[in-house]
Amino acid sequence: MTMGDCMKLNIQDIEINYLQYGTGKDILLLHGWGQNIAMMKPLGDNLCNNFRVTIIDFPGFGESMEPKEPWTIDDYSNILEKIVAELKIKKPIVIGHSFGGRVAIRYSARNPIEKLVLFGSPCIRIQEELPLSVKILKSLKKLPGLNEFGEFMKNYIGSRDYKAASPIMRQTLVEVVNEDLSNYAREIEEPTLLIWGEQDTEAPVNEAKELEKIMIDAALIILPGTHYAYLENLPRVTLILKEFLQGQ
Repeated sequence: MTMGDCMKLNIQDIEINYLQYGTGKDILLLHGWGQNIAMMKPLGDNLCNNFRVTIIDFPGFGESMEPKEPWTIDDYSNILEKIVAELKIKKPIVIGHSFGGRVAIRYSARNPIEKLVLFGSPCIRIQEELPLSVKILKSLKKLPGLNEFGEFMKNYIGSRDYKAASPIMRQTLVEVVNEDLSNYAREIEEPTLLIWGEQDTEAPVNEAKELEKIMIDAALIILPGTHYAYLENLPRVTLILKEFLQGQ
């Protein structure tokens, strides 16, 4: 399965790029800000033998069209609901990284899901002076020798970073990073796994510990690495996920 297998949906007059492959229970993979399908595909490739994997480019990223006005987390959750309905996905396992995890929290609070997995997903986001894209690239430089995933990520992160973003996406960034999602996180009853990088500066581990406390059924696993610990520890994360997702 290659990137050439991507398909298009038209929802709310927005063309959305997505990739779907594998067989089994449905998994939704949701990427972070400034990223795209490629950043979640290494994970999907390791799960597609046991699950049907759906990865989307959120509107405004990758090959999906930009929203016609600034969006909130609610807007992204709403369109995710429509994508799930259009693709006839029932009670998915939802896996989100960073911004994708924030959308996953909002979506999972009001829709039936099987299980939830969050990678470095801040529940409460406080805007800092540095644009998010700059902080992401700074964190990449901390990777030891820019390992194989470091080089991979450099190709896909920040393709629509803050400086290059349109006014609509800049305003969207302001909207989505500042919303407090803790009340939604408290409503999620399904089993939730939090996987965090020990050196994550975008979503510090202490935030993950607070998130674990307020959720009904959550467990936190801390791994070596940065905001991209799910890729930096891909074989280990794959094993953890298979055990969590296939268990009852």
